[in-house]
Amino acid sequence: MAEQRNIIHLDLDAFYASVEQHDFPELRGRPVVVGGSVERGVVCACSYEARGFGVRSAMAMARALRLCPKAVVRPVRMARYQEVSREVFAIFARYTDRIEPLSVDEAFLDVSGCEKLFGPAPRIAEVIRQAVREETGLTISAGVARNLFLAKLGSEHGKPDGMFVVPDPPESFLLPLPLGRLWGVGPVMLGRLENLGLRTVGDLRRLSRERLTKLFGATGEHLFHLAQGVDHRQVERSAEAKSIGHEDTFDRDLWDREEMRRALLDLAERVALRLRRHGLTGSTLILKVKYADFTTVTRSRTLPAGLDHAMDIHRVAVELLGRTAAGQQAVRLLGISLGRLEDSAGEQGSLFGAEARRRQVALDQAVDQVRRRFGAAGVRRGSLLDRDQSLLDRDQT
Repeated sequence: MAEQRNIIHLDLDAFYASVEQHDFPELRGRPVVVGGSVERGVVCACSYEARGFGVRSAMAMARALRLCPKAVVRPVRMARYQEVSREVFAIFARYTDRIEPLSVDEAFLDVSGCEKLFGPAPRIAEVIRQAVREETGLTISAGVARNLFLAKLGSEHGKPDGMFVVPDPPESFLLPLPLGRLWGVGPVMLGRLENLGLRTVGDLRRLSRERLTKLFGATGEHLFHLAQGVDHRQVERSAEAKSIGHEDTFDRDLWDREEMRRALLDLAERVALRLRRHGLTGSTLILKVKYADFTTVTRSRTLPAGLDHAMDIHRVAVELLGRTAAGQQAVRLLGISLGRLEDSAGEQGSLFGAEARRRQVALDQAVDQVRRRFGAAGVRRGSLLDRDQSLLDRDQT
């Protein structure tokens, strides 16, 4: 018989907004929205007070303020959120080393076998919740279950500032849930399921594995297991980044391809700098384009060797840009990320020749030294200085 697992899912409540309310007590009890500019920005996070007005993450800031005109808009302070996140994860580590971070504010903990030291899993979850509150001033919700899927559902059920222990067996909790709560059931899949007359997990459970597989292929197999409350995945301890990237939302929509290429060069510089700081290369480049109507497309290319040089990254990004409607449609956001990360030790690939690559490495090292001393603005490519000046001239007109 397989060993019984005890999984805790922990999720900080409205994390970014809660940090703002903690750091600025005058914001407590008020609707707080964290994100970009009012004219062009997007909501990154919002307090529960703002959610009461219908404000949600990823919503255009302008729309959020129409829904909640009295909302206080705060800029994203990622360095501060990461600092608090490290404090919270240090609390997790007191009770187990089997921690799988999902983001800066969310993680799975496998506490199987820790009971003799700290008590049963619900007790561990409650002690962690209390420690987070006392040491950071923030609230965190917890779900306790026999697997990752059920624990995640449990923490969602416990929000905000609560804990829910999923019963074992889980049918009394699981079967009444709407199908939209299942992992992998987005709007399109939900529509297909509803067209079959299915509304709840209990409805889905009445279909056989064979029927679901015939209807939806591998996704049907996935849905069958979730409807049974089955999830065999293990908590993965690795906290290494799966990708490194940057994206920019522009103050105005871009139509000019040359301006987009300069924007991509700026992004490539920043991505390359982060890769080199971490001693990594990435061999899969993903370009993200968001049009003025908020439609988002991605294009990717996997290369035979990893990259960490800005001009290499830029060349591939520009090539991928040519496979989009950018220029025919206005663009509000561009992003570049590198995946399939590996250590940069040893010979690295390049789109340059061997001699050009040697000069590029020397240049990168010199640029990195200047930026470590004077910051990112300490050295800029001439084309980007032209872009900065054109933006300044435009703002002054």
